[in-house]
Amino acid sequence: MADKRDYYEVLGLRKGASEEEIKKAFRKMAMKYHPDKNPGDKKAEEAFKEVNEAYSILSDPEKKQRYDQFGHAGVDPNAGFGGAGGFGGGSGGFGGFEDIFSQMFSGGFGGASSGGFGGFGGFGSARSGPMRGRDLQKAITITFDEAAHGVEKEISLNKYVECPTCHGEGNEPGTSKVTCEKCHGTGQISHVQNTMFGKFQTTGTCDECGGTGEKIETPCHECGGSGKIRKTVKINVKIPKGVDNDTVIPLRGQGEPGDKGGPAGDLFIVIAVKPHKIFKRNGDNLQLDIPISFEQAALGDEITVPSIDGKLSYTIPAGTQPDTVFRLKGKGMPNVRSGRYGDLYVKVKLEVPRNLTDQQKKLIRAMSDSLTSESYKEKKSFGEKIRDFFS
Repeated sequence: MADKRDYYEVLGLRKGASEEEIKKAFRKMAMKYHPDKNPGDKKAEEAFKEVNEAYSILSDPEKKQRYDQFGHAGVDPNAGFGGAGGFGGGSGGFGGFEDIFSQMFSGGFGGASSGGFGGFGGFGSARSGPMRGRDLQKAITITFDEAAHGVEKEISLNKYVECPTCHGEGNEPGTSKVTCEKCHGTGQISHVQNTMFGKFQTTGTCDECGGTGEKIETPCHECGGSGKIRKTVKINVKIPKGVDNDTVIPLRGQGEPGDKGGPAGDLFIVIAVKPHKIFKRNGDNLQLDIPISFEQAALGDEITVPSIDGKLSYTIPAGTQPDTVFRLKGKGMPNVRSGRYGDLYVKVKLEVPRNLTDQQKKLIRAMSDSLTSESYKEKKSFGEKIRDFFS
């Protein structure tokens, strides 16, 4: 396990990071190293796998607890941690001197031997058990409208699936696995080492059968004995309304199949939303700029406001000033968790007419001459401030 980087370091976090911090860091790093963004980049591919592995451990409360306490050894299925009588077992902490040695040497006390402390005989170890399948990740890009209303997408995913011929067993149909001759079906092999304290017996996974206790004499012709084949599959993904960039949708059991009867991994869908032409999003709220004429600002008018659900009518009052923002409550984006809608903020932008004719200019000057200083409160106030400044 010494060659593995610290999982917190992989995600750019400090030990003890919260669940939300872990999720946020995973989304950021996964998007950075995703194969779709780094085609042909082997380093990015390895980094992507490393990020997924780190997240699979730190997102699981039980695995995270063991990792925080024992490091990589605490989540290594071959290290023997986390079970009864081991480190972090049912009684909590170490189980005494005997347990320490049983962890260090995968054996225990009690075997017949000569010299020293009487020797250490093996308690025996369980054969290699089921292993969970690998988690996968897939990026999906959707439109702004699809994010607002939800959508169902069919995706193609090239991954390992259970071999349909042998159903994951690995041996050719009609044949059976045989007991491993090297370990006699235990999945473990023992080695005796002479020391100054006597004989130590260490037990490890059988290299002949990989700890299963069985061997395949006639491998499946389709998968070659692995129990898996690579295949492009179609998966329907229901994307809820309100999703935003970097939203992660977990599909449990849609990753790659496990080994030795272990559960399948998960598939994580990472959402990217295309920007809208006129709406700007801020959380669940939307922002929109609408140009209005001098006449509309001065006299007031009923304007048409676009929204995610169609056109709305809104009356702006007479004397509306440039850059005034109006709030349309509940006309924003839905919250992906609660379903409640945010607000739509409409900013009016005054558009000054261009390319005026002489007659139009004359009419504007005439109108301006007819207006009193009371018609321009801000202009009057600013003029008074200027006079005070120079007085």
